[in-house]
Amino acid sequence: MNRHLLYAALDAAEQGWAVLPLRPGDKPPALHGEAVCPGIGDCAGGHRKWEERATIDPDRIRRAWGNLPFNVGIATGPSGLVVVDLDMPKRKTNSSADTPSGVTTFRALCERAGHPVPTTRTVRTAGGGVHLYFTAPPGVRLGNTAGRLGKRIDTRAWGGYVVAPGSITRTGAYAVVDDTPPIPLPDWLYALLTPRHASRALTAASSAVRASSYAVAGLNAETASVREAPEGERNATLLRAARALGRFIAWGDLPRSVVEDALQSAGECAGLPSTQCRSTIRSGLNWSIARNQQRRTA
Repeated sequence: MNRHLLYAALDAAEQGWAVLPLRPGDKPPALHGEAVCPGIGDCAGGHRKWEERATIDPDRIRRAWGNLPFNVGIATGPSGLVVVDLDMPKRKTNSSADTPSGVTTFRALCERAGHPVPTTRTVRTAGGGVHLYFTAPPGVRLGNTAGRLGKRIDTRAWGGYVVAPGSITRTGAYAVVDDTPPIPLPDWLYALLTPRHASRALTAASSAVRASSYAVAGLNAETASVREAPEGERNATLLRAARALGRFIAWGDLPRSVVEDALQSAGECAGLPSTQCRSTIRSGLNWSIARNQQRRTA
């Protein structure tokens, strides 16, 4: 088993994809966290997270997979990849057999966009879903998304990783079903995944809206903080941003729809589920608007 997984890691690295060890038989990274960082080796200059420690160095890979059967993760951002993750519906006794899978939803998305389903490297996941591999556009730093393209469709780029073929979990194995080299991310998909910055949202708003430069600057700053929030702090950052921006809605400086759209895009870009984003944004804005009905004067 060790040799099989070692070869899977080396094969990914030979293609220029940075790999990291995952827990044997599971999917979380098998690397120490910041709270127990020994401060030596890779972390001698400060704790380095899994994305920073992912590697294509064959010697490091042989050492890492030399003794334990680690599963293999591919850090999508450093590898120059965008992977579209098409999930299967969760198995529940009360769920309908007609519930669409991510594959079905993605096929419908392609049809609506007027494009065929892309032919690219395809991996079957342990749960019966599909990973579609694409090369990222040059000079672009896309983040993860959850549900932006549709139900049961996530994407992994910077800040994300996928389980590599050859890895085995309790629910099954990951295996290549189409070894076609990854094609460039189609332009139409890139357009759907590109974060909508606040300034663009304001431009698209009604010409009757006259937002102050201070409000626009605040909107851009808060959405940027959400997009760049580290894992484990993303929802809290989104809530703080919503509370900070609600005052501009209360004071008439920004329309609520513009703020909601900008924060929703930023939250999904950071990797939060769309439903969670909507709930957090609504809660934060309502809290702030209720407390800022009158503009404070100097």
